Amino acid sequence: MRGFVDLQVNGYRGISFSSPQLDEAAAETALRGLIADGTAMLLPTVVTAAAAVYERNLPLLARVIARQEFAEHIPGLHLEGPFLSRKDGSAGVHNPLWMQDGTPAAFDRMQELAGGRIRILTVAPEIDGAIGLIRHARQAGVVISIGHSAADEDAFAAACDAGATWLTHLGNGLPHLINRHRNPLYSGLAEDRLCAGVIGDGHHLPWRLLKIILRVKGLDNCVLVSDASSLAGMPPGRYECFGGQVEIEPGGRLYNLQSGYLSGSAFTIRKVVNATRAGLGLDDETMHRLAVVNPLRLIGLAVPDALQPLPRATDGSWLPA
Repeated sequence: MRGFVDLQVNGYRGISFSSPQLDEAAAETALRGLIADGTAMLLPTVVTAAAAVYERNLPLLARVIARQEFAEHIPGLHLEGPFLSRKDGSAGVHNPLWMQDGTPAAFDRMQELAGGRIRILTVAPEIDGAIGLIRHARQAGVVISIGHSAADEDAFAAACDAGATWLTHLGNGLPHLINRHRNPLYSGLAEDRLCAGVIGDGHHLPWRLLKIILRVKGLDNCVLVSDASSLAGMPPGRYECFGGQVEIEPGGRLYNLQSGYLSGSAFTIRKVVNATRAGLGLDDETMHRLAVVNPLRLIGLAVPDALQPLPRATDGSWLPA
């Protein structure tokens, strides 16, 4: 087992874990590709979807990741939605029509479908029922993350009181225009009880902002994620995704052509680690903390003895496994 840990992976090379057409063979292909690329451990992520997709895909993914081939690589699933903000900008590429209020019964049904394998739940704490949902899911052993939210600082504090401990891609899932003093970015930065998930691909966050986040939160309180979309690993070009046209630029930026919003990442965690290392000039020990130690600690796991580093190129960047 070689590589890094990624707590937010939506798909790979044209395969989405949230697709109504997903089958077990496609899920296996995506997971094998991610592991070969250098994603040693990951949480496949199911985003906001129609109820029928959860009914189909959660048990499908649970069956696949339970197989011996994937058991040491995939400790669970990340459910990013449907308990998110419907507001434009905060919703991002998630479809507001499929979003739901937060209820313990709704989450319990999804956890039942997933065979108890949901490890992280992303919630917007300001939606109706969110605080009760957070408390309920946390008591069931699920890590609660705040994301795709327009919440104020009081809602952030209430979510932490109820058990939230993480921030899903801090600095993203926000409108282009926000209040300059009171906004979810600052609330997340200022709340010491929340570990920051950050997408270090050079597109989701300017390097100077990522530098600020690392300094404010501290290196032990940040986790690198890829937020890899179903188009991660694909060449530059235009594609149909998220119900519209998106483009991958030569530098890897993936965005919706109509809205201009980023549409997840075209990077795997290995490429994110390489980009962050180069963009901020960080050393290997720091990258190991951000992309191995911290994410595993967040979900209650130690670094496996079997985990080995990836091979290196002459410029020091990490190569596929």
